Amino acid sequence: MNYPTILTGMRVNSVMTLGNFLGALIPMVRLANQHSQASHINIFVPDLHSIIDRVDGELQQNLIKSLKYYLAAGLKISSNVHFYRQSRVPAHSELCWILNCVATMGELNRMTQYKDKSEGKDSVSVGIFDYPVLMAADILLYDATYIPVGEDQFQHIELTRRLGQRFNQRFGETFVIPAEPKDQAKFMQVDNGIRIRDLQNPEKKMSKSNPSRSSKIMLTDTPEAAAKKIMSATTDSVGKIQYDMFNQPGISNLLQIESLISNLPLQDVISTWSGETHYGDLKQKVAASVKTFLEDFQSHLEQISDQEILDLLETGETYANEVANHKLHQVQQAFGLRD
Repeated sequence: MNYPTILTGMRVNSVMTLGNFLGALIPMVRLANQHSQASHINIFVPDLHSIIDRVDGELQQNLIKSLKYYLAAGLKISSNVHFYRQSRVPAHSELCWILNCVATMGELNRMTQYKDKSEGKDSVSVGIFDYPVLMAADILLYDATYIPVGEDQFQHIELTRRLGQRFNQRFGETFVIPAEPKDQAKFMQVDNGIRIRDLQNPEKKMSKSNPSRSSKIMLTDTPEAAAKKIMSATTDSVGKIQYDMFNQPGISNLLQIESLISNLPLQDVISTWSGETHYGDLKQKVAASVKTFLEDFQSHLEQISDQEILDLLETGETYANEVANHKLHQVQQAFGLRD
């Protein structure tokens, strides 16, 4: 049966923040479990993206650990769920080159993340400049309709759509065009993507790179340490709990964490706490939820073996190569590279 494809990839990290986990991984796991009976769920390790900044000798072990997070988060494995490594499907790299011949320098120069990563530097790698095209190849190879990502990646979805549309206009209908960002967000059942904030500076997103330990919760933190970080989170002086990311980002961030970690609709959490004046009560509730979550998550993670992940990768990479090679052959034919 010709099922639609939902695709996600997450950079390999030796340790993940709670922000990464709640903002990207948990929503993907819930979507996968909800849609895997009637959709292909492609979960790939973007290891080629992971070497853009630096080459890590522990990459293979880290990618196995990253995939374990999906299982520990409750992902239900079925024949429609596919794990694969980007580098083990050569079609990703070849389609990236072909799409480079469709993309323009101006489009890539306008990428916000390229501007951020290159600001103040005399030189940056070509990989940093070009990785949005590789991301487009990751998506278009599998005719993916939905790509659950954070709002900071919506610009890359737009680029993917433009490149796919441009190719189709020049060479005929070849690629399925992903849904536009507002429809991606609607599919993920969020308004603008999920962005968990820094606990000490809620104007910014929670980041592993922030040197302040109190600014972020790592999945390796002890449950007790994580609860203390929640209790010391920056809020505001308004004196009333309400969901307002512009005027009360700290309080709104806590409400969002409680919603995601307790698997409750955000609006239900907001309704429960709206108008309350004791910030400490909300902090205590979120701290208790985070503590319970980490206890359960870390226990589950320890029970998942490396071999279980390797077996899933072997099966998934067989599937991915078959699908990707078929699409690449169509593209090569359009360019006159194949008969």
